[in-house]
Amino acid sequence: MAPVRVYNFAAGPAMLPTEVLEIAQAELTDWQGSGMSVMEVSHRGKPFIACAAHAEQALRGVLGVPDNYRVLFLQGGATSQFAALPMNLTEPGDTVAYLHTGQWSIKAIKAAKKQGLTVDVLADEAPSNYTTVPAAGSYTVPAAAKYLHYTPNETIGGVEFDYIPDGAGVPLAADFSSTILSRPLDVARYGVIYAGAQKNMGPAGLAVVIVRDDLIGHARATTPDVWDYAAMAAADSMLNPPPTFAVYLLGLILDWIERTGGLTAMAERNQAKAAALYAAIDDSGFYRNPVDPTVRSWMNVPFTLADAALDADFLKEAEAQGLTNLKGHRSVGGMRASIYNAMPREGVDALIAFMTDFAQRRG
Repeated sequence: MAPVRVYNFAAGPAMLPTEVLEIAQAELTDWQGSGMSVMEVSHRGKPFIACAAHAEQALRGVLGVPDNYRVLFLQGGATSQFAALPMNLTEPGDTVAYLHTGQWSIKAIKAAKKQGLTVDVLADEAPSNYTTVPAAGSYTVPAAAKYLHYTPNETIGGVEFDYIPDGAGVPLAADFSSTILSRPLDVARYGVIYAGAQKNMGPAGLAVVIVRDDLIGHARATTPDVWDYAAMAAADSMLNPPPTFAVYLLGLILDWIERTGGLTAMAERNQAKAAALYAAIDDSGFYRNPVDPTVRSWMNVPFTLADAALDADFLKEAEAQGLTNLKGHRSVGGMRASIYNAMPREGVDALIAFMTDFAQRRG
């Protein structure tokens, strides 16, 4: 009997494209005729150097990264960049600006506060319980700020910016972990983009950093070399052994995005999936999404049931139908369906069908 692939709605590590996994499976024990896995070959050997170069060039091509930006493959995930960003762009006593829209942005803010900085939180969406984003033009960026940081998509709360903040001449830095590669992106609007791989780019453990040339080379003397953007750029991200399997899979995923129409087609599919799921929630009278409809995430869809006492039954029955990891984050409860690039429309339709049936039986 063939193994059954479930529809995995986890927020991360998340579902990966089956087509990509099958390629990796076929190459797992013998990569490029080496008789070894890509995880076993030397990161300094020509084959893997070429593999990493392919991943970088594919990312540049798919995302449209300008030539005056460096692409870094670092370890530690996006969380490490909460500290690495100020280590590279500031000195103690400097001012930095942040927008607070949920749990990932507050983690970044707390990390910056440990760096001896004046952290100016320009907007805090606490009054809406983080179901909104600050309106464009509702905050003023201090001219002295070394950067303005925001989280385009809050994975836990399911809130997504519907605009790119204006840094007013201050470099814009963003944690794109849960939205990168889901649609076209104007990289040139940013000074620094960073993202953990475990949503749309591959397995956990890899952080991709895209940084403008003029912002590297200014790291504090105390910055570890593996977090120093200039040092890692000079070494092609190989001062130490990189997460080789994650870099390899990133290249395969980027090839898959190209084969399936690039980011424009990906955006169309993602928007259609999200619209269908939100419509099912809004029209049900049984489920509810708390987020302002103008800033609902395409990637992470939280929802609650009419009666929270039914949550356990919902999860149990959903899993029995191959719809897994729908439990909401412990801080917000309810349910959450993460529908990243690899989630096919069929998976979303299966979830909608189950939700409709459950509501009819238990509503």
